[in-house]
Amino acid sequence: MASIAYRPYVESDLPHVMSLVQSELSEPYVIYTFRYFLYQWPHLAFLAYPDDPNDHRPIGAIVCKQSTHKNLANRGYIAMLSVDKLWRKRGIASSLVRHSLEAMKANGVEEIVLETEYDNHAALGLYESLGFIREKRLHRFYLNGKDAFRLILTVPTPSSLGDYDSDRSKSSTPRSSAALNMYRAIKVSESDDSDEESGR
Repeated sequence: MASIAYRPYVESDLPHVMSLVQSELSEPYVIYTFRYFLYQWPHLAFLAYPDDPNDHRPIGAIVCKQSTHKNLANRGYIAMLSVDKLWRKRGIASSLVRHSLEAMKANGVEEIVLETEYDNHAALGLYESLGFIREKRLHRFYLNGKDAFRLILTVPTPSSLGDYDSDRSKSSTPRSSAALNMYRAIKVSESDDSDEESGR
C-alpha cells in the first residue's frame, strides 16, 4: 500500500483542489468560492498525495477559514473536505482535518465549526471521533434539499488549562511568531461569514 504525503496548499494547486472537490462533493461551487477561502486562508488548506515521485495528482484536500465571529470568538470553519473514492478508508480525511486543526490552534482558534449532510454517517463518525459534537440540525440546508448537522469543536484556551505549559506549547508550534501574527483571525463582514455554505 502506497504511503501518503501531506503538504500545505500553494496557489498553483487551485485547479487541482477545484477538480477534486467538484468531483466528490454534492454541493456545487464556483471559482469565486474557492478563491474566497484559498486567497485569504491558504495556510489552513492542505493536500494529500501518494508518496510517489511519478504521481503528482492530489487525492485529498481540505479548505478552511479562520475569522472573528460576531466580534467575539476566534472561529475556525471547515469549508470543504474531499478524498478521492479510490483512496478512502486509509485515514487520509482524518489526517487532513488534523493538519488544519493544528494550524488553526497555532493561530489561537477558540472554536471550529462545519456542516455535513445529516445522513453522511462516515463524515459524522470522522468528526465526532475528533471531538466535534452536533450543535443543531439545519433543515433543507443544501441545494439538493437535504438537511445538515452543524458540528462544533470547542478548543481549550491556555487560561482554561491549569497545568498549561506555555514554553512547551511555543516549542511545538511549527511556525514562527511573525508567520502567526500574519495569519491571526481577521474580521469579515456579516455577509461574508459563510459558516452557512459547505458541501461535505
